[in-house]
Amino acid sequence: MSSVNINDLISLFILCTIVSAIAIRAAAYLVQSLSMVDRPDGGHKLHDSNTPFVGGVGLLTVVCLAFALLSFVHFEMPKNWLILGLCSAIIFITGFVDDIISLSYKLRIMIQAIVALVIVLSGDMMLNELGGLLWGQSLQLSGWFAIAFTVIAIIGGINAINMIDGIDGLSGSISLVSLFLIGIVAFMDGDQHNLILITALAGGMVGFLYYNLRYASKRYARVFLGDNGSMLIGFILGWLLIDLSQGLNPAMTPITAVWLFSMPLLDSIGVMLRRVCLGKSPFMPDHLHLHHLFLKAGFFVSEITFLIVSFHILFGIIGLMGLYLGVPEFVMLFGFLLIFLGYFLLTLRPWRFISMLRHLRILFGTRLGFAPAASCKIFSGNFTAKETENIAKTINEELGPDVNFSIRIFEQISARHNSEKHYAITFNVWLAKEACLSEKILKQQIALLQQRLKERRSIRLRVLSARDKDFDLKACSTGSAFGESLIVGRRSLGPQALTFEVMG
Repeated sequence: MSSVNINDLISLFILCTIVSAIAIRAAAYLVQSLSMVDRPDGGHKLHDSNTPFVGGVGLLTVVCLAFALLSFVHFEMPKNWLILGLCSAIIFITGFVDDIISLSYKLRIMIQAIVALVIVLSGDMMLNELGGLLWGQSLQLSGWFAIAFTVIAIIGGINAINMIDGIDGLSGSISLVSLFLIGIVAFMDGDQHNLILITALAGGMVGFLYYNLRYASKRYARVFLGDNGSMLIGFILGWLLIDLSQGLNPAMTPITAVWLFSMPLLDSIGVMLRRVCLGKSPFMPDHLHLHHLFLKAGFFVSEITFLIVSFHILFGIIGLMGLYLGVPEFVMLFGFLLIFLGYFLLTLRPWRFISMLRHLRILFGTRLGFAPAASCKIFSGNFTAKETENIAKTINEELGPDVNFSIRIFEQISARHNSEKHYAITFNVWLAKEACLSEKILKQQIALLQQRLKERRSIRLRVLSARDKDFDLKACSTGSAFGESLIVGRRSLGPQALTFEVMG
């Protein structure tokens, strides 16, 4: 195989970033003109405005570009790559149709299984070797068991990205990190074919994230990845991980592939097991994903994306270190299982985990300086970091796990010139569906809460009639596995959500 040219890869990355951004913008304009957008449904979906679901268009475009480049550089395209291109198109179309008319999960899985079987039987892509997982002894698969295991792995990869695609920027950032990590493996192995595909996809993902990530001038996503994009990138990531971990001279061990895909695996397997433990179908959508738990604890979307992606990077680095330092594969497996067990036990009782996250949110908001800036014209609180931490803990203890609430901490701009920072504190209490009350009864509920905190804890509250645009959530519940409310939208509160500021 010819040597890898870094400059060529950089040029390809830049080209694909531009091409993806242009394709997504054009597709967004087209689907909006046809009214084919992702609409809020008042239930499982978290957005509150019509948004184009065209992220997959940019990705499919750069995949086609990568295939065109490969056919130009290598005149005879390998058979399994032709199969990959065909199956990618089928997965994209399936996801796009699902975005428009909402296919049943059974039909989606059936199509995914057929595509996986085509890859296995026609594309010569099969998990035959799982590595030295049995205390150094190689674990081999064969026959129909190997076929079934590979099909399940591909379906799992497709849906893992789809399931983690719940807040702006998360699934795209996770996928981009995985592509970068896999790209390191392909580069070290000198695998030019896969490097071209990985580089093109990374550029396509950056083009998508330009529209999907939140940043200073954009407080919400302008396009979504959609099922067409999440299923497509999940499918190709699964294909890359299998391709690079199998064969006579694999570029990495199968357990390394698990580490490079860690957070989607932890979240998808963990949430399905929790659903089973709660007596629900593992395929029934809910708000038990890791990012939903962070949202319930009061974290901002940008903070959640940063934290989860940081964990994904950390686990990926651990996987690469284990690969290149020669750590035994059964040790790497044991380490990953320990992490999964710890994660699952922490999140098995969601409200306990949320309570812990709230304490961490307090720490981030004061001691580590993660609190967003607030205008003194909006919030009048002026507490020191220590006072803020004590008040937030008091509210958390007083309201307890039976109340669905989140605490927000804001740095006061007027205090920035002082040696010590000061903060404002707000919190939101979301009412369950049966508590969607009349205005008179709602006012009584507010008065009772104010009186309760004032008498027991000497905390005075001010009712806020509106929220600052930096907030991420709104909620009016239909009930959930928590026995609490479900989040149903972002950026503004629903009429049955109580918002308070703690007064000094």
